[in-house]
Amino acid sequence: MLCQVEQYGMVTYQDGLDLQGERIAQHKAQEIPDTLILLEHPHVFTLGRNARRENLLVSPDWLQKAGVQLFETDRGGDITYHGPGQLVGYPIFDLTRHRRDIAWYMRSVEEALIRLAADYGIKAARIPGVTGVWLGNEKLAALGVHVSRWITSHGFALNVNTDLRYFRWIVPCGIPDKGVTSLRRLLGRKVSMQEVRERVIEHFSAVFGLEMEAKPQPAGVLDHHEEV
Repeated sequence: MLCQVEQYGMVTYQDGLDLQGERIAQHKAQEIPDTLILLEHPHVFTLGRNARRENLLVSPDWLQKAGVQLFETDRGGDITYHGPGQLVGYPIFDLTRHRRDIAWYMRSVEEALIRLAADYGIKAARIPGVTGVWLGNEKLAALGVHVSRWITSHGFALNVNTDLRYFRWIVPCGIPDKGVTSLRRLLGRKVSMQEVRERVIEHFSAVFGLEMEAKPQPAGVLDHHEEV
């Protein structure tokens, strides 16, 4: 099965939502194959369908002054952070072509990221009962998805060179007794974002049995790349 890969640089969260909406409509109309979107977002906190406002530890006014956006979304999960140095992936997959099983899909995304961590000598794992990719009690990658007519959206956020200080302003994913980490923190060095992107594509291909094909990036608002 074919999967087109779209890679962007720094994209506002609203533009990312709009892009997903376009691809979901195209996929439902059978105009495009499965699509994997890879990008970064400026500083933003997002609230999932099950989010509790008390897990945001600062006021919206304070966030605005700090230049951090706040969005409510239709993905699963609680509150999380996106920002520079974090690779965000939005798989727009038709599960009728794979398996009509959301739990299987979530575990498969986790598996791709666990394999990526292993490429760097990091033995990441799952924690029973919670989503994500973990090193002990610290989360390396968060997951939150939405499914409509078996078409997936939203996806994962992998901390590569992320400034982890922003997580202090929330209870990450609503789990008070667990923390967060990044590839940079674990390896003690800055990690090439492009290398991580390539490894994500490779492991999604292997885990989901997809032939990955790069889609030429259109010019316009989404074409600004920034290595952090």
